[in-house]
Amino acid sequence: MKQSALFFKTSKNISKDEKSLNAQLLIRASFIDKLMAGVYTILPLGFRVLKKIEQVIREEMNAIGGQEIFMPTLQPKENWQKTGRWEDLDVLFKTKLSNEKEAALGPTHEEVISPLAKKFVASYKDLPFYLYHIQNKFRNEKRAKSGILRTREFIMKDLYSFHTNEKDLKRYYEKVMEAYGKIFARCGIDKVTYLTYASGGTFSKYSHEYQTLTESGEDLIYVCEKCRVAINREILDDQQNKCPRCGSEDLKEEKAVEVGNIFKLGSKFSDPFKLTYKDKNGTEKPVVMGCYGIGLQRLMGTIVEVLYDEKGIVWPRSVAPFDVHLLELSGDNEKVSQSTQGLYEELKKSGIEVLYDDRKNIAAGEKFADADLIGCPYRIVVSEKTIKNDKFELKKRDEAEEKMLSKEALLKVLK
Repeated sequence: MKQSALFFKTSKNISKDEKSLNAQLLIRASFIDKLMAGVYTILPLGFRVLKKIEQVIREEMNAIGGQEIFMPTLQPKENWQKTGRWEDLDVLFKTKLSNEKEAALGPTHEEVISPLAKKFVASYKDLPFYLYHIQNKFRNEKRAKSGILRTREFIMKDLYSFHTNEKDLKRYYEKVMEAYGKIFARCGIDKVTYLTYASGGTFSKYSHEYQTLTESGEDLIYVCEKCRVAINREILDDQQNKCPRCGSEDLKEEKAVEVGNIFKLGSKFSDPFKLTYKDKNGTEKPVVMGCYGIGLQRLMGTIVEVLYDEKGIVWPRSVAPFDVHLLELSGDNEKVSQSTQGLYEELKKSGIEVLYDDRKNIAAGEKFADADLIGCPYRIVVSEKTIKNDKFELKKRDEAEEKMLSKEALLKVLK
């Protein structure tokens, strides 16, 4: 991608209303734009990151047997009345159709997936199965805050699992735990992300969250480094200040942001829709369910909260908008332009994603500042100095030193 054609505009300063680090950096680097409180437009650079996060999640969900579907955002009032959440859920957006019937804009999809599954389940032979989707959600947050960590419109991955019994649910629940660990590792935040015991379990004593340590976090958790788990503040007293896994009282208070959650639902959403199956003896039993969520913008914002420095964002390569930021510092030197253009084409042919800063009349300092702010994993500089030595200047975003490499050595590093 040539930067002269990219829809972007970096900025040094943004509104003082944006107090969260993720919003400040993402807006300044032209990844997102704020439309109103809790609602953001994802710009081309941000869209590339979001799609890469989505693909990481999709690959790990497919690896544990998930089948992808796409469910409606617009949901009938009747389904929400069956579960009792039409009146009880305070973040529910409600709207009226042209025939005056009421509907909800889905903040979650239990009220859609349960009646859908009912159409496909009759016998124990139809179970288990696992369905997920990645889609827009709407929540009427009283106070949207923390940039893209807590918004009113967002994209979320929801996985739902359907089982004959609790034992089978437990087996799959542990598979999802492993898959979530892989997702956060691939997104570069696993070393500061903890499986966290939380309240809200409907089929067991606890639900679980995945919490990432950051000073900007809105949650307080208590970390047990001995077994690398944490406890949510809400259940700390219930646990008498002890780790629920090993019993240790050596817990460290930390600020964190929730990047994922998993619940054993049991039959909480099966019962209202009479989602049942017949076992081997012909006895009718409720289908046992689990649900597992990750918010994509929230994960994107969390990566930024963790991986940054004083100059800007430091993306891990797995989700970076481009692998390489190629800077042409040519002035009026045609040889530098030709050399940069040649390298650009060669990198693309090698399958390396490149953002090529071909902008004219832009000072070198501004190009360097933009590159650091945008945060691609590698920066290559082509200038009069480099072509004199038939070399290219390569620098990793998270390292201070540059290296002068031949084209062959450069391609070897980047591949």
